[in-house]
Amino acid sequence: MEEITGYIEAIVFVQPENGFTVARLKENHKKNFTVIRGYIPSIQPGETVVCRGEWKNHSSHGMQFEVMEYTVALPSDVVGIQKYLESGLVKGIGQRYAQKIVEHFGAETLQVLDQEPGRLAEVQGLGKKRIDSLLECWQKQKAIRDVMIFLRTHGVTPAYAQKIYKTYGDQSVEKVKENPYQLARDVFGIGFKLA
Repeated sequence: MEEITGYIEAIVFVQPENGFTVARLKENHKKNFTVIRGYIPSIQPGETVVCRGEWKNHSSHGMQFEVMEYTVALPSDVVGIQKYLESGLVKGIGQRYAQKIVEHFGAETLQVLDQEPGRLAEVQGLGKKRIDSLLECWQKQKAIRDVMIFLRTHGVTPAYAQKIYKTYGDQSVEKVKENPYQLARDVFGIGFKLA
């Protein structure tokens, strides 16, 4: 299995039912984008992703990287952070406001969102409504990431992790810890043996 790392430049396609995704990945050392595809639920533009898989030659779209395993790290540089914020994830935060936020806080932007959210009021033109929307979305995405990381560390494939999250939402970790065999009843495709 090969490994590639980069930040998600854009999401090209997502199948909401199972998390199958096609995205453009910008690798640090390459000029052009790499098209990645696979069951990669809940990734967002700007996130840094380590993908493991193999190269496939798609009949219509050329060489693509078929993702079999992946891990997500939050963006650590200002370009990645700005791409993440302006991705459309947060209503009311587009390129202009994302740029203002990142110019003000720099590489510390995500730390401010996590630990000092009140400081967002320092950004000129960023009103309470936008700040509330940004913080609500940030917390929701953080919860999704935490659930996905927990499930992946317990050997759950991305496709099943997506199904589990769709079934239980933010309660996924608690439900799985409480009674993993309940998955066989509640989540289509997961049998007793897998649970």
